[in-house]
Amino acid sequence: MSNWLDEIRWTSDGLVPVIAQEAESGKILMFAWMNRESLALTAEEGYAVYWSRSRNRLWRKGEESGHRQKVLEIRLDCDEDVILIKVEQVGGIACHTGRHSCFYRRLKDGQWETVEPVLKEPGDIYK
Repeated sequence: MSNWLDEIRWTSDGLVPVIAQEAESGKILMFAWMNRESLALTAEEGYAVYWSRSRNRLWRKGEESGHRQKVLEIRLDCDEDVILIKVEQVGGIACHTGRHSCFYRRLKDGQWETVEPVLKEPGDIYK
């Protein structure tokens, strides 16, 4: 029996891109990376565990903020190189800027326009 992790087409540095989608609304919350260990832990624990490229370590979403992502479903795309996780976003905040989604800016007339409010100041989230 083959390991389900072996069916994923990992990047040359052993990562796979991951899109986090809010299960209830269908809204895209964030994009991050996972390695084999973080994806296995995500499946095992039921909460999102990412690989932080900037910190070069496992990153349990919400470990500092409390804004964990309860994983309801894990999907693999047709090319086997992108993961979609459907989550319940604890606290309603996915972004480190204190917004619901990391995709809070949209292009309008050649400018990036902020279209989502800060729900909680980052200074109040991260001590």
